[in-house]
Amino acid sequence: MTDTQRTLASTTRAAVSTAAVHADAREVLGRWRAGTRELESVRLGLVSYLAARPDACSRSCAPGHLTASALVLDAAGERALLTLHPRVGAWIQLGGHIEPEDTTLAGAALREAEEESGIEGLTLDPEPLHVEIHALTCSLGVPTRHLDVRFVAHAPPGAVEAISDESLDLRWWPLAELPDEVAFGRSLVRAAPGRNRS
Repeated sequence: MTDTQRTLASTTRAAVSTAAVHADAREVLGRWRAGTRELESVRLGLVSYLAARPDACSRSCAPGHLTASALVLDAAGERALLTLHPRVGAWIQLGGHIEPEDTTLAGAALREAEEESGIEGLTLDPEPLHVEIHALTCSLGVPTRHLDVRFVAHAPPGAVEAISDESLDLRWWPLAELPDEVAFGRSLVRAAPGRNRS
């Protein structure tokens, strides 16, 4: 196989994968109903953006692109594992860009959580918990927006985290004490005992 054929095959695989994640994102965000008016407005904005932009799940979409993240809870559901993100400069949930091998939003969130936490055996709630749009300069090197779809992941008993090269530090936070950047996770304080772990 020539270099040109390899490049073409790689580009084709990435396009097929991006199309699969795009279809999954439209389906997931189309059926999910957010718990507040503000979140519902963001959800509807993401659904509209997906309808207008076939490349919305690719980091090459400079106006903005979907990302997937997960708030990782300990086995007791009492604490969340946050990363001190080098680019953001704050403690936030684990997550990042959708990669060519991802085929679903939930799969991308789970992959990112496992890579950044070093914890194997995480389980992910299938429905999002939260959505947010924020402006930043990411790996494109130009101002863009991340349209972040956020899930909840559960660590197995006895899980031990390991810092990846994408993080300055990792730390477990009591849900009631989560920093403002992750305030959406505070809602789990009351919900933690009864949350369905699918």
